[in-house]
Amino acid sequence: MRTAILVEGLTDVLAVEALARRSERDLESEGVAVVSLGGGGGLAAQLALLRPTGVELLGLCDVDHERRWARRLERAGLGSDLDREAMEALGFFVCDRDLEDELIRALGVEAVERVIAEQGDLHSFQTLTKQPSHRDGSRHDQLRRFFTSQSGRKRYIPLLVEALEPGKEPRPLREVLARA
Repeated sequence: MRTAILVEGLTDVLAVEALARRSERDLESEGVAVVSLGGGGGLAAQLALLRPTGVELLGLCDVDHERRWARRLERAGLGSDLDREAMEALGFFVCDRDLEDELIRALGVEAVERVIAEQGDLHSFQTLTKQPSHRDGSRHDQLRRFFTSQSGRKRYIPLLVEALEPGKEPRPLREVLARA
């Protein structure tokens, strides 16, 4: 392994791998591993494990982990007073809200709903939109909740990536893969 892309969870792994496939890249043969931290909290352990090996480290996190990741990178000796721009210079990119949010914005609500319909889940989505806790939310927020409400819906992440027009990929996803 020459490069490790550290990501929060399985959906991030699926998205990076889907974009790599779409870009006709074979990450494994290139020596690039996408490493799930099982949530945003495992960064310090992976930095301590991988940094001494000389593996190039890159990362992708959600906005709610941005400050925590900046502190972990600082503690690992990779800079001080890191802001988003400095994190990106190191190869660590932040998704505003989360990757699902980025994908919905990149595709647009209508295209995302088409993907759901193609998978035969439009009724399930419509049921969610009628629930009292979700019916007043924006369609965007309802879609985001749909994707994050059940672990089985992680399968949508590669489908959403595949549905993107070339050049319309969410910036954090595109940039972390470009650096690998």
